[in-house]
Amino acid sequence: MLRLVHKSVQFSSNIINQEKKSVRRKRQIMATTPKWIMVGGEGPESYNQNSSYQRALLEAAKEKMSKAISAKLSLDLISDRFSVADFGCASGPNTFVAVQNIIDAVEDKYRKETGQNPVEDIEFQVLFNDFTTNDFNTLFQSLPAGRRYYSSGVPGSFFQRVLPKESFHIGVINYAFHFTSKIPKGITDRDSPLWNRDMHCTGFNEAGVIEQDKVDSFSTPLYFAEEGELKQIIEENGRFTIEAFEDIIHAKGEFTLDPKVLAVSCRASFGTFLSQHFGEQVFTKVFDLIEAKLSQDLPRLLNAKPGMQYLIVLRKKN
Repeated sequence: MLRLVHKSVQFSSNIINQEKKSVRRKRQIMATTPKWIMVGGEGPESYNQNSSYQRALLEAAKEKMSKAISAKLSLDLISDRFSVADFGCASGPNTFVAVQNIIDAVEDKYRKETGQNPVEDIEFQVLFNDFTTNDFNTLFQSLPAGRRYYSSGVPGSFFQRVLPKESFHIGVINYAFHFTSKIPKGITDRDSPLWNRDMHCTGFNEAGVIEQDKVDSFSTPLYFAEEGELKQIIEENGRFTIEAFEDIIHAKGEFTLDPKVLAVSCRASFGTFLSQHFGEQVFTKVFDLIEAKLSQDLPRLLNAKPGMQYLIVLRKKN
């Protein structure tokens, strides 16, 4: 089994927040961290319509991913049925690009090494996984016409087991590897050396948009590990070998650096999570402020270096 991981390290986050000193408050924070769900539907503020930045990563990684599959995937695994699982698929459309890139690479390898037609010999199955509250309706209503695979939804957190043993050949995670299963306790303890006040939330609080109590109890389940740390985590896990670990340069020219577009894109990714905690009215005001801040920082963004991403290919040990 191969697992392909597209790991983003561009938007490192310091959204690590305050809390009351009481044990009761700490327990409440750990217990009520909301699930991170992309904004569903196909409206103007949906993830479906505002995920071109993530899609550009898939395009940038396609050639390297195809080479990895050609070199690392054993032909013995390509039988009459081949299964691909996307963990953290959201509501589309990027998941369709990701799984189709994999299927194309598998078919190409099979065609070159056997001289046979994969369309006649292989049936593909795609397993789309995300939280139970993910917008699977939009996902399945948007399935590409003419696709050559059978599809099914697998609800549940990929931090837990969601599929039977030996149920898929290639698993892929795109822009979801930085989510954590829980908030580390030290981060939410003001007396801990790990605690760090979030300046962005603080700015909103000073502007009178967010109540201090809401700021104190807010935590985001994100962690952006650097290359050395990632390799150490994988090696200490002991269940996988690293088959490839390559840099991918994200071409910022493929993504419009316009304050309004950026704000809407942030809303599509962060909106549901933030509105669950701060409330819908506050949520709307927050993104108005985000757009204003982005307008102020636009010159710096335009001069920034392209984002760096990783393509990580792991093989499960026997």
